[in-house]
Parts: sequence; structure tokens; C-alpha cells
Amino acid sequence: MAFPEDVTEAPDGAERLSLGVAARLSRYLQVLRQAQKEGRVTISSQELSTWTHVNSTQIRRDLSGFGKFGKRGVGYQVDSLVSQIRRILGTTEQHNIALFGAGHLGKAIASSDIFADHGFRVVAVFDNDLGKVGSRVGDHIVRHMDELREIVEQEDIVVGVLAVPSAAAQSLAEVLVEAGVRIIFNYSDALLAVPAEVTVHTSSPAVDLLYALYFYLT
Repeated sequence: MAFPEDVTEAPDGAERLSLGVAARLSRYLQVLRQAQKEGRVTISSQELSTWTHVNSTQIRRDLSGFGKFGKRGVGYQVDSLVSQIRRILGTTEQHNIALFGAGHLGKAIASSDIFADHGFRVVAVFDNDLGKVGSRVGDHIVRHMDELREIVEQEDIVVGVLAVPSAAAQSLAEVLVEAGVRIIFNYSDALLAVPAEVTVHTSSPAVDLLYALYFYLT
């Protein structure tokens, strides 16, 4: 059972992780997936601390709040901990993603395994540029935005990834919301206005650099 301060009650009565715990578990999972690729069988809390920059005591506290996963002197079984964290985060099932923008960034995202490593699958790529529609990006043929609603329903898409210019992001977000997408991952600098039930995460290299610079300077 998680510590009381680490969870809140969701509208349906289920326990919901605090933002801090969810963020840290996601970071642990990233390191664990890399450990799997390297053929690692076990990993210690100190090793997780080295790669995530989270105090090892905090790591042990986070994980012990959900059950007994580690063994003193041995560490954590990598495969088992990956499965357990995915269960805690609710990512054991496959979730489908639509990628918007077939430019350089979109191509890099489509060809990366960063989403697939965590149970997310890019199932469609869209662009408004007729010069790109019909071309291949990774394993996908680029579709025109006119097909958006049909594909969202057909492929049960839950996440929209925006790799588009900032000027196009808001109007695209509105179309996605109308189509039923409730999670938007925004790679542009635009501040998106969406209904309260829609989750937006904006990934900004500049913001990440400012965050890193603050800790470097202080």
C-alpha cells in the first residue's frame, strides 16, 4: 500500500499517485528498461539513484510503499520491477498514439523506440503538407489531416503528439479534442488552451535547460 501522502482519490474512488511519485516511478522505469536492454538481471537502489539523481532512500521508500520488491544485498530483479512499475502506472496495456508533423522532429520521433519501450505505439502519422502526404515516415505512410477523425476512432488513439510549428499547435489541439483525444504531448512552444478533462504535457528543451542550469548555478 502506498504512503497516504503519495496518493489522492480519483473521481471514481481509485487511488491516484501524486505527481512527484508518478514522475519518479517513470524515471525509474526508463533506467530499468535500459538495464533490460543491457541484459541486467538485478539493479540496486544506489545504481537507480546514480542514473535518476533521486536519493536512494527516496527510491526505497517509493518502491516499498507498493510492496516488497527488493532483497537486501541483492537489489531489485529488473524484469519483475519493470512489470510492477508498469502495473502501478497503469501502462501494462498497449496504448495507441497519433503523431502530427512529418518534418525532421516527427521523423525522429517516429523512428525512435522511446514510446514503444513504455507500451505506447505510434499507429498513424499526419501532416497538412501535400508534399509529405503519401510519403513514408518510419513504418507509416503519412496521412492528410482530413483522415484524423476516422483514424482516431478506428485505431482507438488516446494520445496525440504534436511535432508541428507553434502557430499550428492550438488549432490542431482543438481538432484533436473534438475527435476525442484526451492526452496531448506538445513539442511546440505554444501554450495550449484545452478543456479541463484534457491533459497536456509540453516538452520544451529550453525549459529543461533552464532547470538544469538552475541546479548547476546553485
